[in-house]
Amino acid sequence: MDTVLDARPTIEGEDFTRVRLSADAQALLRTLWARHGPLMFHQSGGCCDGSSPMCFPDGDFITAEADIRLGVFDLTDDDGAPLGELDFWMSREQFEYWKHTRLAVDVVSGRGSGFSVEAPEGKRFLIRSELIGA
Repeated sequence: MDTVLDARPTIEGEDFTRVRLSADAQALLRTLWARHGPLMFHQSGGCCDGSSPMCFPDGDFITAEADIRLGVFDLTDDDGAPLGELDFWMSREQFEYWKHTRLAVDVVSGRGSGFSVEAPEGKRFLIRSELIGA
């Protein structure tokens, strides 16, 4: 699979995707899903790995009013069969800085945060962004 996957929009009044997954991110997520079950992303602000997207088993990171769900991915396996939904969350405070961008979750080699489930894989998720309006 060599195409990006756009998330379904979840912000009221919006009909465009704010977040997408690269083909490499999708492949890593399929591996992680098989090992950990349903997953979720949370993008917070902060320093160090706190500014990288963090991937958790679904429900292991508790979201609240301080967070906004930017989109939902419909993940599939290598054959295109549905795996399930993966939510992408961001802190509302961080969203204020990034509200004019579309985010792409990608993968690079290297270790990220020990709290994110991809850490033992020798890879880490990162965000690439593009301006969508001013």
